[in-house]
Amino acid sequence: MVVRVPAGRMVGRDDELGRLLTLLADAEAGRSVAALVSGDAGVGKSRLVSEVTRLAEERGFTVLSGQCAELGDSVPYLPLADALRGAAQSSGVRDALASRPALSRLLPEGGDGRPAEEDRSGLARQQMFGLVLGLLTELAAVAPVLLVLEDLHWADASTRDLVTFLSRMLHRERVALIGSYRTDDLHRRHPLRPVVAELLRLPSVIAIDLAPLGPSALAEHLTAVLAEQHTAAPGRIDATVLNDIVARAEGNAYYAEELLAASLTGDPAQRLALPAGLAALLLSRIELMSDAAQQVLRAAAVAGRKADDELVRAASGLAADEYEAAVREAVTHQLLVPDGMEGYVFRHALLREAVYGDLLPGERTRLHGTMSSLLSEEHWLAMPGTAAELAQHCLASHDNPGAFAASVRAGEEAERLGAPAEAHRHYDQALALWERVAEPEKTAGMARGKLGLLSATTAADSGDYERAVHLLRRLRHLLAAQAERGLRDAAEPDALLASRIGERLASYLMLLDDPKADEEAIEVARATVEATPAEPPTWQHARAVSTYANTLLMEDDYTVARELAERGHAAAEAADAPWVQADALVTLGFISNREGHNDEAITLLTEAHKQARQAMVLGVELRAAYHLARAHLERGDLALGGTVAYEGTKRANQTGLGMAPFGWDVQHLHFQCHFADGKWDHAREIADGFPVRVTSVPEANLSSMALFIDVARGNPTVAERRAWIEPFWTAHGFDGFIARSLLAEHALWQGDAEQALADAQIAISLVHHAPWGYTPSVIRPAAIAMSVRADRAIQARATSDDETAAAELAAAAELLRVARDGAAFRKRPRFILGPEGRGWLARAEAEYGRASGCNDPQAWQVVLDEFGPVYAYEIARTQWRLAEALAEAGRRDEADEQWRQAARTADRLGARPLRRALDDLARRARIGAGPATDRRGGTVLAALTSREREVLRLIAAGRSNREIASVLYIAPKTASVHVSNILGKLGAASRTEAAAIAHREGLSTQPSGR
Repeated sequence: MVVRVPAGRMVGRDDELGRLLTLLADAEAGRSVAALVSGDAGVGKSRLVSEVTRLAEERGFTVLSGQCAELGDSVPYLPLADALRGAAQSSGVRDALASRPALSRLLPEGGDGRPAEEDRSGLARQQMFGLVLGLLTELAAVAPVLLVLEDLHWADASTRDLVTFLSRMLHRERVALIGSYRTDDLHRRHPLRPVVAELLRLPSVIAIDLAPLGPSALAEHLTAVLAEQHTAAPGRIDATVLNDIVARAEGNAYYAEELLAASLTGDPAQRLALPAGLAALLLSRIELMSDAAQQVLRAAAVAGRKADDELVRAASGLAADEYEAAVREAVTHQLLVPDGMEGYVFRHALLREAVYGDLLPGERTRLHGTMSSLLSEEHWLAMPGTAAELAQHCLASHDNPGAFAASVRAGEEAERLGAPAEAHRHYDQALALWERVAEPEKTAGMARGKLGLLSATTAADSGDYERAVHLLRRLRHLLAAQAERGLRDAAEPDALLASRIGERLASYLMLLDDPKADEEAIEVARATVEATPAEPPTWQHARAVSTYANTLLMEDDYTVARELAERGHAAAEAADAPWVQADALVTLGFISNREGHNDEAITLLTEAHKQARQAMVLGVELRAAYHLARAHLERGDLALGGTVAYEGTKRANQTGLGMAPFGWDVQHLHFQCHFADGKWDHAREIADGFPVRVTSVPEANLSSMALFIDVARGNPTVAERRAWIEPFWTAHGFDGFIARSLLAEHALWQGDAEQALADAQIAISLVHHAPWGYTPSVIRPAAIAMSVRADRAIQARATSDDETAAAELAAAAELLRVARDGAAFRKRPRFILGPEGRGWLARAEAEYGRASGCNDPQAWQVVLDEFGPVYAYEIARTQWRLAEALAEAGRRDEADEQWRQAARTADRLGARPLRRALDDLARRARIGAGPATDRRGGTVLAALTSREREVLRLIAAGRSNREIASVLYIAPKTASVHVSNILGKLGAASRTEAAAIAHREGLSTQPSGR
């Protein structure tokens, strides 16, 4: 008996369906969202997702739906390819794919292969991710998009990383992503477990765990199934049997359906003796099929859950007529389901697993052997993913030579598709089979060392630098041992291979963030250059010399590094290797910049950028763009720096490398340029793409950059950013300097002197390098700390507390010494401060004057002069202090003019903390227009919410944030956000001023009753 699942209303899943429909509504409204649907096998995940997909299509969504398969962990991007293949009939999807040839490689017809390139960039995966993001963004501009990826427990590493990438990067696009996975398959070390944990930390991702259906819901579901059976008469199954099925199925809908089907069979004996387990139950259904149908099912099970019709027919060994009848029988009994025009899928993955598990060992081996023979034909191998499947079939049929050849081919294909993790896996598999194959070098078309190099570089490209270093160290030792034994005659090709291995090892060692690894990198690079023949000219030699130069950039003296970079450039020119030429020019430009020759650096970097663009080497092009934009920025040329950074950002996004090394960097430089030149709305748009709830060191660095504008505008987001950044304080590769410096400024604006000093002191300590002392970066946090010391010294003198005033002045003097030491930059005596550095140093000098009681207007005028006309926010901040100094000197008209200029800039930028400080100065000095009045004509407290009034009462009562949180039963961070909002609405510069306003307005310090 065959049961058919009704297509009507879902039973027992109203809450889960409602949550997913809310997800679709969020996507329609322009909020990118994701859901992870989990549950045991057979509990109803696919049924729920199918219903949501159907409803999404009715609502006008573009639906891309793909499934992982059991072989999916070795076939890169399998569910994405499945989704694109299914949607490619749509003209919009087809056009979007046509403009992204790299994505077209995932489709059966393939696309242009990646050009052979000896100097691999390692950016293919980032490019693929960026292209998928661009595709979804383009489609979402026309209609909302639903991307469904089912059975993620079988997903390959690249697909798992892609899901994480999209979940982080999609923000305001009309895109919803739904992924499903089996919870009963996720053992403790399953690779999907950490991915799920990481995703669920993101605010845009929800978890929907499908529990077993309750007895009443399952009974209702089975009743609906019975109603669908046209051949079943009313009363065919009585309540006792139904209750027995519900009890045995334990809430598993698929198990219940199979029990129901078995109970409806015409064999009374079988009704009384149903198999105890689901697998046995499924096999009992299959045993009712004809021998031919069973043979088709066995062949399809070996082919995988998705089985191509031509492959299954050939593997089954049946004649055409017999095969057609057998397939029709399997489809009629809902064991197989047609899959478009391409073949069939098992109705449920559990069914395929039951059939496969029931195969006898020899039978299984022979069927895998048959499948590998069929897939070895060239027209099959031309299709993406076939080589990986062939390797698996060969391994299962104990065909080592076939598995070896297929693994090499699968690795090359995975590289071409931008899936380095899978490429590494296949190359590693080939290396493991090397000794078991006759003439492996001939079969692979390369030496063992070259195969090992490919395995190592793909490991590095997937982010596993430690694995890459381990493999390359072993390769170096292997080649050295071979050379000693004299096993090779062709010395020169081996020398070039050894050169490439050494050069990559040195490069990857520099990425390990380990001082010992840095030392090893220098030694390996030196030995590699010495062992690589310089004649005839080769790109390998040029690259080795250039990498040696890069390893020496960690040294204090750039003399040798410059000489090597020049040698590398000349060698690359002789070898006609423009990509290496460009890279060497970037290194030379970097050295010139560090040595204070910024004009020379800009000339070199401009030429490097041009050469890299012409050579079409994206990694070097982005590196050149970053250093060129940075050089312009350091010189104070924000317009040119912003233009270069913008072009680099656009280029990175166009090529899908916005998330790659230096792709991110040009984006934050683009942000910095517009923050500095006062185009804050544009800067805000860029910063909105920098995540708040960070999960990695690169994200923590970007979130730190966003603090520039969040602190300057007094955004409540500062507290949330800090909470997410804090866990990374001690992480490798993240020193927290930028975040600490900006958080010190935030605390200063909020009137929290102790926190400001604490954050500033930590930032200062992070840029001290013995024995040289401080770097120029120290000037900014030192100046911020001096501002705190100056405020305290002024307050102490006002109360005749000479001892405190002297202590604060001494602390300010020490901070000034630190700032001057950083400006001297003893490690690089030829370094020249740019206008921003000079402006901050002048600010430190002026703050010391404030601390000493000599608030000289001329000192603040020097600050203005040093910053120059382009740093809008810094000019306004300086004009605030200059107005204060002028007012103290009795020069009120001049003070008023400076105040008005600063106020206009603060209002234009939306710099609320600065505006509050200006209003405070206007009240104290009686200059300017004074604080803004309440626009509604009411009291200044009218803008506060009832909760904010409660918080203000407690502020007026002298309560701290922690005490406020305790009284109001809220989190301390929430209390901090309320305080920030209150200060902004009241135009108060500090908690003390807010308390004074509360008292003036008659706000009682006793909280209202609840």
